[in-house]
Amino acid sequence: MENKGLLIVYTGASGVGKGTIMKMLLEKNPNLRLSVSATTRKPREGEQDGREYYFVSHERFDEMIAENGFLEHAEYVGNKYGTPKEPVFRMLDEGLDVILEIEVKGFLQVKKACPDCVTIFIAPPSFEELQLRLRGRGTESEEVIAERLKTAEEELKSQSLFDYVVINDDLDRAVDEVLSIIADKKNQA
Repeated sequence: MENKGLLIVYTGASGVGKGTIMKMLLEKNPNLRLSVSATTRKPREGEQDGREYYFVSHERFDEMIAENGFLEHAEYVGNKYGTPKEPVFRMLDEGLDVILEIEVKGFLQVKKACPDCVTIFIAPPSFEELQLRLRGRGTESEEVIAERLKTAEEELKSQSLFDYVVINDDLDRAVDEVLSIIADKKNQA
């Protein structure tokens, strides 16, 4: 049992810097693996199927739900997202630490199914800063940004449900804090 990997649920509001922090975590921790989620949303520029996401049709996604193939799944801003079970459990059995970068709705499902998982919420320094970051991306319409901000307000209310809240006011400090949390939990295991 002591060779089993650590399951880490990692989330936060859209635009908070989760992806940037994640990239640095993966560079600094060779035992950490990012679970690749399936989604029905269209790829953004530079994204590759199987790397950032498995891009699937709504029909295929619904088939995967019917096959009980997800650890969690949720709909977010009109698209579906889900974490395929099999690769996550395989990596954990190999002793790798697996991080799930998922939405708050998915977190609740994983926490129920895997109560021993470590949960980390990435928070913005302020809601105003989050608005600036989302608009600064330049990847989405004002309508989509407004919807993301509305969702973010709700997500930020759920911070207290997580084991740890990391405020992304300084990128290097936030990365180091997440790495410390993982290391501490591994030492306790």
